[in-house]
Amino acid sequence: MKTELRSEISLLSAGERLRSDPTFQAFWLLRIGFTLAPILFGVDKFANVLTTWEMYLSPRFDAIIPGNAHQAMMVVGLIEIVAGFSVLIAPRFGAYLVAAWLAGIILNLLLIPGYYDVALRDFALMLSALTLARLAAAFPSSSPRH
Repeated sequence: MKTELRSEISLLSAGERLRSDPTFQAFWLLRIGFTLAPILFGVDKFANVLTTWEMYLSPRFDAIIPGNAHQAMMVVGLIEIVAGFSVLIAPRFGAYLVAAWLAGIILNLLLIPGYYDVALRDFALMLSALTLARLAAAFPSSSPRH
């Protein structure tokens, strides 16, 4: 009985799954979010439209990173853009990359008094990225066109 059900579910197209499977929908919502957010935040590291990103760099990290805080934020931006595209292209790997990156951001924020609320938010995002990684393992062929 279980084998028959699994066979029937695997025969569904990705489009049908998007319409009917809440787990597949959750996978795609997280995949879209963790593709767009890192790319957009990464691009903004060069423009500083959303905020002045340098204020989020711990003085301890700023002291050991070559260059100034603005240059460091541009490198951060490039890494975030790569992480976002990796979620788009290979979510099983990219989600873990984003989670690891968020862990580094959390560490950085915990070194700055007054940013603990942002660190807690990023902890929740890290858990969400790990959830995406687990969901991506369940949907290895995850193109909506299949």
